[in-house]
Amino acid sequence: MTKRNTAAPARNPWFRLRRSRIQGTGAFAIVDIPKGTRIIEYTGEHITNAEADRRYPDDDPAERHHTFLFTLNSRIVIDAAHDGNDARFINHSCDPNCDAVIERGHIWIDAIEDIPKGAELCYDYQFEHVPEYTEQDLRLYQCRCGSANCRGTIVKVDRRRKLARTWEAAHGRRHAASRHAGHAHRRS
Repeated sequence: MTKRNTAAPARNPWFRLRRSRIQGTGAFAIVDIPKGTRIIEYTGEHITNAEADRRYPDDDPAERHHTFLFTLNSRIVIDAAHDGNDARFINHSCDPNCDAVIERGHIWIDAIEDIPKGAELCYDYQFEHVPEYTEQDLRLYQCRCGSANCRGTIVKVDRRRKLARTWEAAHGRRHAASRHAGHAHRRS
């Protein structure tokens, strides 16, 4: 019989979790974090896109979208609700201080600027903008970051699409093209 490891996971030296004004629980710097710091790996159960869609259907448009899914590659999604770590509590912001970096089958959260002690850690979720999205879908993926650059949705809106231009006009945002490719789970 194998003995189970019941030791508590090591505490992250960069942040602690607490209530966030953006969404539920957030990650807050407990020390100054220098630009370029690799803060934490995003971990969880590796599942297929089909399994992610089965687990988290978007059946009720009146219900706010909330999952801990992160696309690793075209076949694998990480579900941090199962065996995930504290990286799952890093919230979205349209004006992020972190970025998600995929390297050799791992997803890392890195500081893209100097982050002062006490600041909430955030990265841009950049949900893929699929052609079938309606304004109702963009509302389902509502953003609450409150930044001056907020685009009103966690979807990386494709400015070439009429819906994106209409959405931006209605929300007063002229979102510049993102510096990074989208990483978030795409709904099929």
